[in-house]
Amino acid sequence: MAVIELTAADFEQAIQPDKTVIIDFWAPWCGPCRSFAPTFAAAAEKHPDIVFAKVNTEQEEALAAAFNIRSIPTLMVFREQVMLYNQAGALPAASLEQLITQIRAIDMAEVHKEIAENQAKDN
Repeated sequence: MAVIELTAADFEQAIQPDKTVIIDFWAPWCGPCRSFAPTFAAAAEKHPDIVFAKVNTEQEEALAAAFNIRSIPTLMVFREQVMLYNQAGALPAASLEQLITQIRAIDMAEVHKEIAENQAKDN
């Protein structure tokens, strides 16, 4: 699957309940971002069942601000509309593969249960 470009207008639609979405927040002037791009694209080709997306922080300043992006590249992973990973820094290919394996192994029923319990405590 090709890497898609996300904007504020289509962000919510991209974070679908039945999908895993890995997002790379980047900028054209960022050297580490440009170096990470081929690794990200290769992972997208290897894992067609996962949505790989990029957010250009220069063009989507409001979206970057909404997610409190302070350093780029920053990777975020959403699964079933839950953010499971958020970290700045380019990952080597092996580390990205390890992250994908870990994300796939998460018991989302347990995650949703914990979220519901925490929300009930807050109310």
